[in-house]
Amino acid sequence: MKAIGYRKSLAIDHPESLQDIALPEPAGGDHDLLVEVRAISVNPVDTKVRKRVAPPEGEWKVLGWDAAGVVRGVGPEVTLFQPGDRVWYAGDLTRQGANAQLHLVDERLAGRMPERLDFAQAAALPLTSITAWEMLFDRLRLLPGKTPTGETLLIIGAAGGVGSIMTQLAHRLTGVTVIGTASRPETQTWVRAMGARHVIDHSRPLHRELQALGISEVSHIVSLNQTDLHFPQIVEAIAPQGKFGLIDDPEALDVTLLKRKSVSLHWEFMFTRSMFRTADQINQHLLLNEVAELVDAGIIRTTFGEHFGRIDAANLRRAHALLESGRARGKIVLEGF
Repeated sequence: MKAIGYRKSLAIDHPESLQDIALPEPAGGDHDLLVEVRAISVNPVDTKVRKRVAPPEGEWKVLGWDAAGVVRGVGPEVTLFQPGDRVWYAGDLTRQGANAQLHLVDERLAGRMPERLDFAQAAALPLTSITAWEMLFDRLRLLPGKTPTGETLLIIGAAGGVGSIMTQLAHRLTGVTVIGTASRPETQTWVRAMGARHVIDHSRPLHRELQALGISEVSHIVSLNQTDLHFPQIVEAIAPQGKFGLIDDPEALDVTLLKRKSVSLHWEFMFTRSMFRTADQINQHLLLNEVAELVDAGIIRTTFGEHFGRIDAANLRRAHALLESGRARGKIVLEGF
């Protein structure tokens, strides 16, 4: 089967950083789906793994943790799907990724693909939807329901993949006031379209930007990138007894600065359930099915940003380069082999 992989961790401008390769068809386990991959999207985790994780000598590493496709085969213990079903998922960081014609995923990590989306549109959503949902409802414990709560949610980096769906989920499913950050006119317009009540510029001091809106403090803050850069402003802007969540990997963070305000700290990593085989892995199946229902009902829209063409090494290198530049808006999607 066709796939895209690498043998050494290299800069993305190196021609061997990602290569077109041929691999044997994978053999699955009891709970695995064998999926014919139709479309994939690219996430920051792809670039991080490529730069930090090299496969064993002589082997290939395949990236890709966002996919939409059709079930071709099922393991003997599979009960949730059957061949021919259209599925979407983010998968498992400890296994080979979905940048391949055929891919294995545990059925408990996959969901029913929305009927109103095509494969490219669907591939933009799984990883970011799981990350955003788990952060909002599992970590920060925001309550579903449109009754105004008086709470405010500041999303730093709201124009990216996770920020785009998190803004929608918070706006559509909760009563909090959503404030997004973006630094360019086009990304600010995008964040407003996702449902943010206010948009501020994270290249300026966040606390001053909030004060200009007449907002002295916010009850919930989620930082999606450059947390170490924004952290002093986060500490200043968050309300006493507030909740702070992050998903990135700051080199250093003095969390003792949160103590004076009794702020709780919440880290979200959507691969935790699959990595540690937790008893509640099936929550990601249920979550993705619920997001599919929201999409089909017209409540949530795809965060599809740019279509980079077919799934091959050259196009994936372009996608990685754009993500590493920090200038991506929405999700980068590739489709077909």
